[in-house]
Amino acid sequence: MSQPQRSEKNERNERTISAGERSPAQMREGYTPMLEALHTAKSNETLASKLHLYGQFIGSWRLDIDMHALDGSHRRTEGEVHFDWVLEGKAIQDVWIYPARRFRTGEAPAESWYQYGSTFRWYDPAIDAWHITWFDPNQAVELRQISRAVGDEIVQIGEDHSGLLRRWRFVDITSESFTWVGEVSWDKGSTWKLETHMRASKVS
Repeated sequence: MSQPQRSEKNERNERTISAGERSPAQMREGYTPMLEALHTAKSNETLASKLHLYGQFIGSWRLDIDMHALDGSHRRTEGEVHFDWVLEGKAIQDVWIYPARRFRTGEAPAESWYQYGSTFRWYDPAIDAWHITWFDPNQAVELRQISRAVGDEIVQIGEDHSGLLRRWRFVDITSESFTWVGEVSWDKGSTWKLETHMRASKVS
């Protein structure tokens, strides 16, 4: 008697499971093969000492945010940010959200203080620095920067699509907190104006 044929769906499922045993977290609803391929549990061992610059932020953080718009207006809100290892532990990706998801209802307005974007960070041994790419589809924004440690701070600098120079810094860094400072310059870095100030507290 012939064996029943396996469906294409069952074959795909078997191939996915055979790729490696999944942890309980990976078995949760909504975890896809793409996320499993993207995510990595730890940093690449060869580059571990260099990757610690941003690796120290792996986890979830609560944000207390002060925004100073270029038009002079000011707003304060609570946000969240999540960092994790990706691509065989050779890069870090994070997601910055503000206002935090628990305060959101319906579709976010296309306003500068509504952010739901992601940063991709990877270390380049050739220049002993990090390439930073930030993008937020809600704002139709992409920004590329170069990042290095400067003393006890982490400094990222790059021009936006309009040619405005932006400097983003991580300062006052501890294992449980850090401060993120976003500044802009119209004179190629001679002077800087504060745009965003975030105080982060470790959640997990």
